[in-house]
Amino acid sequence: MTTIDLTIYPDRRQRAIQRARERNIIIPTYAQMKDPSKIPAKIKEELTSIGLWDIHPRNLFRITWHNEPKVHGGGFGAVNYLELPASLTGVPARIIALVGKWFPTGAHKVGAAFSCLVPRLVTGQFDPTTQKAVWPSTGNYCRGGAYDSALLGCDSIAILPEGMSRERFEWLSRVAGEVIKTPGSESNVKEIFDKCWELRKSGQDLMIFNQFEEFGNYLWHYEVTGHAMEQVLQAVMRPGDEYRGMTSATGSAGTIASGDYMKQRFPDSKIAASEALQCPTLLENGFGAHRIEGIGDKHVPWIHNVKNTDLVVAIDDQAVVSVARLFNEEAGRAYLAQRGVPEALLTQLDLLGFSGISNVLTAIKMAKYYEMGEHDIVLTVLTDSMELYQSRIHEMRAEMGEYTLRDAAADYARWILQQSTDNMLELRYPDRRRVHNLKYYTWVEQQGKTYEEIQAMWYQRDYWTTIQQQADAIDALIQEFNAEVGLV
Repeated sequence: MTTIDLTIYPDRRQRAIQRARERNIIIPTYAQMKDPSKIPAKIKEELTSIGLWDIHPRNLFRITWHNEPKVHGGGFGAVNYLELPASLTGVPARIIALVGKWFPTGAHKVGAAFSCLVPRLVTGQFDPTTQKAVWPSTGNYCRGGAYDSALLGCDSIAILPEGMSRERFEWLSRVAGEVIKTPGSESNVKEIFDKCWELRKSGQDLMIFNQFEEFGNYLWHYEVTGHAMEQVLQAVMRPGDEYRGMTSATGSAGTIASGDYMKQRFPDSKIAASEALQCPTLLENGFGAHRIEGIGDKHVPWIHNVKNTDLVVAIDDQAVVSVARLFNEEAGRAYLAQRGVPEALLTQLDLLGFSGISNVLTAIKMAKYYEMGEHDIVLTVLTDSMELYQSRIHEMRAEMGEYTLRDAAADYARWILQQSTDNMLELRYPDRRRVHNLKYYTWVEQQGKTYEEIQAMWYQRDYWTTIQQQADAIDALIQEFNAEVGLV
């Protein structure tokens, strides 16, 4: 049975406690990330003078969906979300997206990374005085890991493909202890794994936090993102409305874990997993390269609860980059205004980064597939914003020239209004088993998992619920750690 290991190592734990004491570190609990009203008033007061992205240990308490949308000194409020109207989406269903920009680093992956590192830190499994934290990623996760490491007094190594956006590398050069570029781009995940094996054999004192296999990633999204989705739903539901499901790129299979929580609360709801059409791994056992930065592929993540996934959707990467221009170019917004998209929303379209656009297009296809109406609600997540992709807009201008109203009309018609139910598969039981079985080739043959583990993941009834129930135990360990640090 695989769970998050909470074995205590007393000597290393004491060194971690001393480091936290020296660096003025207090660690938040899952309960506080879900409900910031539980954060002590003293910490909230400190945050009034701290910027959202500042390398300051109190920003650990801003690892929440509830941040006030301010770059400096913000407090806490309701979950940040956008509702996308039919004038934009072309479907009557209510598509509502949680906004990830207002996390430190501008992306929600900072929470997943926290959930991988902190259990190891408070148990003493990870020694911040001797070890380096290694963060392999296709983008935002290694940024979140490097940031969390800096806040928690740890040295870090960030690993990501050389083809990722310039903004990621520029920021990492200032925050991570070391940045390693691997060959390829978004879909070259194996090359990242190969670099991890090289580091393991190097003799350095390292701990590798591979988001694709770390159940801390799964647990944070199940516990924190799942509750945030439920709170948004409670805020927006009208009489007669029905929650129909959520959409998420598979990526590392962290975000999609929030759908597991929502399906427990709403058993008739669906979970739609999406990927790039140019790399249709779940859909066709396929492979390839694509431009939807932030979603990873060519394998099935170890932590993906495939048995609970209802629908696979493939999104053309040309749709994503074209809609990014439509949403961010002046002519694109002018055209959308002519179509009746509210001005208040037009000014917020830069909250959708590449993977967020893909998630929204997936929601549109899901709404069409299930013939949803105006009382049907689909939730999705904007994992980051266009703040991390401005260089891509400049590159497209240089390559394709000025963006005109005619371009905007064509992109809106082709890539939004004409989204169809092609390149989709509603998963039967054998389909889910086929996708699950793909894990074998990556995780058992290449990454050291066992046949018994992969079988337990599929056949053991309490496999996922056992992991889901670990948040309280980790919170208790965090509280004990904080008490011994003595700063609370």
